[in-house]
Amino acid sequence: MRYLTIALAKGRMAKKTMEMFARIGISCEEMADENTRKLIFVNEEQKLKFFLAKANDVPTYVEYGAADLGVAGRDTILEEGRNLYEVLDLNIGKCRMCVCGPEKAAEKLQHHELIRVATKYPNIAKDYFYNKKHQTVEIIKLNGSIELAPIVGLSEVIVDIVETGSTLRENGLAVLEEVCPLSARMVVNQVSLKMEQARISEIIKNMRRLMEKKESI
Repeated sequence: MRYLTIALAKGRMAKKTMEMFARIGISCEEMADENTRKLIFVNEEQKLKFFLAKANDVPTYVEYGAADLGVAGRDTILEEGRNLYEVLDLNIGKCRMCVCGPEKAAEKLQHHELIRVATKYPNIAKDYFYNKKHQTVEIIKLNGSIELAPIVGLSEVIVDIVETGSTLRENGLAVLEEVCPLSARMVVNQVSLKMEQARISEIIKNMRRLMEKKESI
């Protein structure tokens, strides 16, 4: 039997995913050591390999078959636009992708004015403004502190992830429109799903059952 390889986004999401896996009988003791410098973790008994990657690289590993399965945020999946199957919403890391800015910018959104939009997610922003709102905008790609853009006059609005909205409020900004809800999703390589259908389907089925149990409690 070949190893099934699973790519996880480093950090909180990997930890929560492994907790869910443990509850359906999938474990990896090697990953418990937080000081390890290992890159690949193996469960010989279950013929599973795990590796931790930067969040926005997970869909790439899965698309090219370096990983059979992966778990990544929906923001990453939408932004990367890779060819893979999104098979399950894990309901962890829940937040929203939103258009945010000062209250006065709401009018410009309603009247479909030509505005500048600052974001870490240019593909998501383009899809939202061009294909859903049919509004022509200039998109400016930034890498950090997106809230700064409307404050210093670089853009009228931003497209960014919102969890509690406290950072926005502290900077005199508000959520003006919701682009889409976000959470961690399980993704599968297209060839792997055909070649390892039984094993992958079993994992998906057990994870789904676990989530249904949680919801009914």
